Amino acid sequence: MKAVAGGFLLVATLTYVIARWQESAGAGAWAGYVQAAAEAGMVGALADWFAVTALFRRPLGLPIPHTAIIPTRKDMIGRSLGDFVGSNFLAEQVVRDKLRRAEVSRRLGGWLDDADHAERVTSELATAVRGAVQVLRDEDVQAVLEQAVVRKVLSQPWGPPLGRLLSQVFVDGAHHKLVDLICDRAYDWVRDNHETVLRVVSQRAPSWSPKFFDTIVADKIYAEVLSFAWAVKTDPEHSMRKAVDRFLVEFAADLQHDPKTMAKAEQIQQQVLEHPEVQNLVSSAWGTAKKMLLDAAEDPSSELRVRVREGLRSLGRRLVEERELQSKVDGWLEGAVVYVVSNYRDELTTLITETVERWDGQETSRKIELQVGRDLQFIRINGTVVGALAGLLIYTFSQLML
Repeated sequence: MKAVAGGFLLVATLTYVIARWQESAGAGAWAGYVQAAAEAGMVGALADWFAVTALFRRPLGLPIPHTAIIPTRKDMIGRSLGDFVGSNFLAEQVVRDKLRRAEVSRRLGGWLDDADHAERVTSELATAVRGAVQVLRDEDVQAVLEQAVVRKVLSQPWGPPLGRLLSQVFVDGAHHKLVDLICDRAYDWVRDNHETVLRVVSQRAPSWSPKFFDTIVADKIYAEVLSFAWAVKTDPEHSMRKAVDRFLVEFAADLQHDPKTMAKAEQIQQQVLEHPEVQNLVSSAWGTAKKMLLDAAEDPSSELRVRVREGLRSLGRRLVEERELQSKVDGWLEGAVVYVVSNYRDELTTLITETVERWDGQETSRKIELQVGRDLQFIRINGTVVGALAGLLIYTFSQLML
């Protein structure tokens, strides 16, 4: 394009020389008109060449003021560009308007509702999960679990919450089935352990007591115990059952209000958490969870990936069909973006400013000229043509005025 623009200047120059020569040789009036047009065309071409060249370098290497604008004022241009972007592109109202017109949630919903897109997102999430799980060190995760779970449990007393839970259970009567089970098992044990009862009574009897008398007493005691166990088992209103109910209700209240019972519960809590099996459970929990996550993420047909995939498609359909959900998601997105723009606009525009400042002046000028220089050369071409036409009109007007 430089050669084309230079060619226009060369044509104007040759035309001027020829017209001047013809005029000296006694040619007609036409030579004056051609000479005036060519002369003005040369002036226009040279003026626009100077203007275009002055943007990127010093014309002919001469230290003319206000030339080589881009290399010498690069930093100021970067700051101005940053301010321009911040004021016109990162303005809050501009961002809000753009996001509202973009309808991000609806378009995202339509994209997610496609089976291939949902599978693609699921696959990317699975890859991210695998990478994250494999990067984490087992001992670090176990330490976090101990800090976040075990010590959190230790820091909270068990007594009052357990007491409140038991109180609610007793009020609802859900414990009656457990009492029924205990009564049934107690009766079954007495019924099936006749010999054990006889042996206990015989061992407790005096040494001078006759054996047949001990047997009669043991049988009588066994029969009474069996009868009592049967009565407790079959009678929902038995006094023993009511005594158990009263005990449980009082125990639930003590867990919430009695200092001794609460202290005992905390002691049991500490013993449970310090038990080796509990510690082993915490240590092995991450290993088990890690294997499950890796297996599920690796298998496209796993329940986890199927549920994630279906969940994404369901979310996509809702985003397309439910205007209220669209409004909520768009509002969240708009709020988040506006917050970033409002609070970090200067940091975003500083990225432009600092990047331009790091560029070399001459290299920057060369890059910009390669990008826009082709269009700028049309200024030289237009300057030659427009200058020639203007010169022709001026010469014509001056001839008419004579």
